[in-house]
Amino acid sequence: MCGIVGYIGEQNAADIILDGLKKLEYRGYDSAGIATSEHGQLYSVRAKGKLVNLEQQLNKTPLSGSLGIGHTNQPTFSKALLRLWSFQINTRIR
Repeated sequence: MCGIVGYIGEQNAADIILDGLKKLEYRGYDSAGIATSEHGQLYSVRAKGKLVNLEQQLNKTPLSGSLGIGHTNQPTFSKALLRLWSFQINTRIR
């Protein structure tokens, strides 16, 4: 089952969202991603497999911003696919 976690506040959104996704980890999923926004720009990191892989990516490429969303993706067929979300963000946050 997919899981979605969002955050708007004063703290680093990626840290809070990753913690929230970990609380959903019992659900089956094949990939996960986090996107944050800072000064109208969107930043994202995604990874196949378990959240530990996403956490490693975040250690390599930290995300800044106090607004964000995270998502775990449920596999829809046997081969794991690398997806961030089932929708695309095509607009700037103003």
